[in-house]
Amino acid sequence: MSLDFIACLTHRVRAIAIATTAIAVMQPALAHWPGSQLATVDVIDRTTGATLAVHRKDGQRYVVGTPGHEYTLRIRNQSRERILAVTSVDGVNVVTGDTASPEQSGYVIDAGGSVDIAGWRRSLERTSAFYFTDLGDSYAARTGRPRDVGVIGVALFRERPPAIVEQPLRDKIAAHEAAKEQRADTAAAPAAAARAEGDARAAQAQATPGAADSVMRPLSILGTGFGRDETSYAQRVRFERATATPAETIAIRYDRRENLVASGVLPGPTYAERAPDPFPGMRFVPAPR
Repeated sequence: MSLDFIACLTHRVRAIAIATTAIAVMQPALAHWPGSQLATVDVIDRTTGATLAVHRKDGQRYVVGTPGHEYTLRIRNQSRERILAVTSVDGVNVVTGDTASPEQSGYVIDAGGSVDIAGWRRSLERTSAFYFTDLGDSYAARTGRPRDVGVIGVALFRERPPAIVEQPLRDKIAAHEAAKEQRADTAAAPAAAARAEGDARAAQAQATPGAADSVMRPLSILGTGFGRDETSYAQRVRFERATATPAETIAIRYDRRENLVASGVLPGPTYAERAPDPFPGMRFVPAPR
């Protein structure tokens, strides 16, 4: 199994990489998710600069999102080899925009390195910023896929060790790969047209009254929007997965504070333990001083 991935450069990053579109970056360590062997994942509020605290309930991880605030996903490779991080937000692949699946493109991270993913990848030069927003304004809902809003996913893959290949065989492989890439380019246009047609049908279905009632959740649920355009350079790199399934998967749920309080993830406000008084300020007239 062989895929192309992307390596990127931004003003905040010294090295990034994408598998069939993936990213690798070097950054200082921050607070991270415990219990991960291959990588750690942080959600960073770009508006405040704070790393969002982790709250746990029933084996799930939660962070509090603030509507209107932009955010970044920071993935740090804790291993001694390159890894691939296929990343999704609200059930959508952040590199390709497809409904997320682990076998898709992702970011390649060098041993001991990290990557900051701050938006939806538009090209090898541009991204559109992530920001917390109402469900109806989320990118997933606007593209007809509101069912999985409110979760971030990272599927991690180890790299297959390179095989020792004699030069004549190397030449044959190179010729085979060149022919395969040419066939992929030829098929790209019809595939893009089919995807555009599918998106149009989804948008039409969502616009039809009652069509999405079975999957739409309350508008108060928090999602991720398709924000401002930013510069984020990337390049394709080669990465062959050691296994067909992820070596590790990290899931992070997010919502506004009120919803997490209502669901019991966060504690609610506490009050004095006494019976409520309908006239708490009632008293008699005091004597003059």
